[in-house]
Amino acid sequence: QLQLVESGGGLVQPGGSLRLSCVASGFTLDYYAIGWFRQVPGKEREGVACVSSSDDSTYYADSVKGRFTISRDNAKNTAYLQMNSLKPDDTAVYYCAALSRYITTVQAMCVMMYEYDYWGQGTQVTVSS
Repeated sequence: QLQLVESGGGLVQPGGSLRLSCVASGFTLDYYAIGWFRQVPGKEREGVACVSSSDDSTYYADSVKGRFTISRDNAKNTAYLQMNSLKPDDTAVYYCAALSRYITTVQAMCVMMYEYDYWGQGTQVTVSS
C-alpha cells in the first residue's frame, strides 16, 4: 500500500517546539519532492515548507521562515518538519505530501499542491497556553 503517515503533532505552549515526521511506505521517497502543508478549518490549505528531490533546495512560507526546518532522511524513507518558536497562529492540521512531477522552482512546489501524488492523513498541532 502506497501511503504517507505523519506523526509528532500535539499540544505545545507558545515558544515551544515539535518535530513532525512523515514516513513513506510502498514507495521510495528519494525520487519525490516533499511538501508540508497546513490547514485551519474554514481556510484554504497553505504550503509551509517544501524540499526538492534533486538537490534538496528548500522553500519556506514567510510566516515560518527562520522557525521551521524541513529535512529528509532517504535512508529512513522519512521527511521531517522541525518547528521551533511556535505561535498560536501555527495551530492547524499539518499534512505531508510527495510530488513526482518536475516543477521548476521549490516555491512553486509549495503552491501547486494539486500536483502532489500522495498525501498523509494529517496530524494536529495546537499551540496554546
